[in-house]
Amino acid sequence: MRNNLSRRGGRTIAAVTATIVASSVLAACGSSGPEGSGGGEEGTLNVWVYGDASTKVQDEAVKRFNKNSDVKAKLTKVPGDSYQDKLRTAMGTPNAPDVFFNWGGGSIANFVEKDMLVDLTPEFEKDPDLKGAFIDSIVDAGKVNDKYYGVPMRGMQPVILFYNKNVFEKADAEPPQSWEDMLALVDTFKEEGVTPFALAGADAWPELMWVEYLLDRNGGAEVFQRIQDGDSEAWGDPAVLKTAEQIKELVDRGAFGKNFASVNYTEDGASTLFAKDRAAMHLMGSWEYANQKANQPKFAEDGIGWTSFPALPDGKGDPKNVVGNPTNYWSINAKAKEQEAALEFVKTAAKDEYVKDLVANGDVPTTSDAKERLKAHDAPQYAEFQYEMVKAAPNFTLSWDQALPSQQAEPMLTNIQKLFNGQLSPKDFVEAMKGL
Repeated sequence: MRNNLSRRGGRTIAAVTATIVASSVLAACGSSGPEGSGGGEEGTLNVWVYGDASTKVQDEAVKRFNKNSDVKAKLTKVPGDSYQDKLRTAMGTPNAPDVFFNWGGGSIANFVEKDMLVDLTPEFEKDPDLKGAFIDSIVDAGKVNDKYYGVPMRGMQPVILFYNKNVFEKADAEPPQSWEDMLALVDTFKEEGVTPFALAGADAWPELMWVEYLLDRNGGAEVFQRIQDGDSEAWGDPAVLKTAEQIKELVDRGAFGKNFASVNYTEDGASTLFAKDRAAMHLMGSWEYANQKANQPKFAEDGIGWTSFPALPDGKGDPKNVVGNPTNYWSINAKAKEQEAALEFVKTAAKDEYVKDLVANGDVPTTSDAKERLKAHDAPQYAEFQYEMVKAAPNFTLSWDQALPSQQAEPMLTNIQKLFNGQLSPKDFVEAMKGL
């Protein structure tokens, strides 16, 4: 479970303004290339990865690479709670990695702006097998300014609407297929004395998931794309106001109960309410299944169900669109001395052995041919549901707190929390967001 939570925690950390970390601490994490050069030493690839239980997949990738390469890769596992700060501080210094793990989007936008990363677009164009190895929406989610700077290297993490089979059966209810269904289920479960939707409102990021899906369904993925591209006036799109009004409607109707603002996720608060039949549904990242399997194994085995977020009336968005954390990416430092070897290393994420290791680790790979491999997954039906949902998605929007620069992401999360808590009206929320 901590494996999955650490991934989500890392994504949140990436949205927070970086704190300067002492260079003496970084010296232990990076390689020591010539002063001012950065990017490691000749004959060596210094590869940074977010340190969690999933690094065993990258351990094996390094071993395989080193067997066949004169340039040797060295894997540096940076503690998750300080990964982004250390990376930001190291880039542009002699301690910078040659290849590094990231979340794409806003997490590397500043590096791209300063020409610190290798543009992989020519390689994707030259090697169609590389681009074709991955699901299109996943590869595209790693773009910055319409150019590719990342190769997918971990499993997909879409946001999924989970439901409690036991509670639904008792209420003789079916999973929602429309907005009207969702509102009707709120009333149904309130009558049953069950909180309709578990929500860890002590943090803003679980609330963000609701805003992301509602805006996508109301206005289409194009609205947020405009925002991500720097058009702050896009926050004034009518779909944003409609989304904020729907959030208020859900809160006022009692969709999340009365105490959601004090419920957390990291201490398993929302997940426990859900597993103990005290909440009927839970909108959460795909790691929720592994979380339940670790902490409530019986519920994971026979009590948890899953479905996609429904379409909205008069919505412009494609109901097949997905939001969440498409995956993580390998990027290459523009000052890496062994760039050819670095490119060969990041390409290993498309190899059969790497994909098999991801499945064995409980991940759902982002490769375009992964479906057959999912039979070996420890939860094949769930894995296949995720895979098919993402593969069919015309668009996979990266979570906003990761897609936007930290100076915008942090006040955005604060405003979302105020909207849910009734401290901002829908109109005030729109005005606050336009002012970022």
